[in-house]
Amino acid sequence: MALTPRSVRRTTATAALLAASVSPLLPGTGAAASTTSTASVAGSAVTARYVALGDSYASGAGLPEPTDPECSRSGLNYPSVLARSYGSRSFKDVTCGGATTRDLWHRQGAKAPQLRALSRNTTLVTVTMGGNDIGFSSIIGTCLSAARSDPAGSPCQAQYAKSGHDELARRIRALSPRITAMLADVRRRSPRATVMLVGYPALLPESGAACPSVVPFAKGDFPYLRDTVKRLNGMLRQQARRSGALYVDTYTPTIGHDMCAGDARFVEPLVVPAGVAPAHPNQQGQRVMASLVAERIDRLRH
Repeated sequence: MALTPRSVRRTTATAALLAASVSPLLPGTGAAASTTSTASVAGSAVTARYVALGDSYASGAGLPEPTDPECSRSGLNYPSVLARSYGSRSFKDVTCGGATTRDLWHRQGAKAPQLRALSRNTTLVTVTMGGNDIGFSSIIGTCLSAARSDPAGSPCQAQYAKSGHDELARRIRALSPRITAMLADVRRRSPRATVMLVGYPALLPESGAACPSVVPFAKGDFPYLRDTVKRLNGMLRQQARRSGALYVDTYTPTIGHDMCAGDARFVEPLVVPAGVAPAHPNQQGQRVMASLVAERIDRLRH
């Protein structure tokens, strides 16, 4: 599976990020070491004053090089990779694990509202947000518990449909106006910025196949949960288009690199060693997300 669409023209910054993302699979290339210096040459006005907003998928939960342990924020997350690659003159990363859209406007514990990081001089804003609003963590817990009662069926789907409608689909619909409000406020605070809404990567196999040894869901719930992630991404794409923001699809290019993909995975499974964040992008996954954002930026410059 290619990491990115073949039709996209790759400039120096994008090519360097892609080289870094595959370098662990190519011994002796030395690509990762040269990424920053190579990509900085292709620095753009778009990335000069960059603010990153978002949840744990953007903060880099579970990765080394922590910059803010309270927020599970790592210097290896996709915003940091992107800022280093383009040599951003100003970079504010306020991504935080557990963040919901509420934390854009309100304090998250001791942390200031994320939107306060924006200014009229900001030139680039990336946002990954929405998973916690629909309850990613609680969904995982619910589906793990349900699987014990009917491992071959779809008990989690049945639980979320017991009121006669799909509760997770309802949550996504309810979130839609919050995403609209978020993008409108980002635009108001940073009217000169390029705003990029970054979607969620593929978490489960596109085929719907199960891998209960590392993701202990019931077999029939794999397609349901896959479709829930796709539905969330579809809503984010739609709201980005309506709001004049750019949507970055990280789902399609990461198909085949989900939690069940073994050594090819970009997202860690649920059964992991201590210290690893389950169901979150690993270092490779963060690099790939950075490369996909970089592709979108580079297309603006050509």
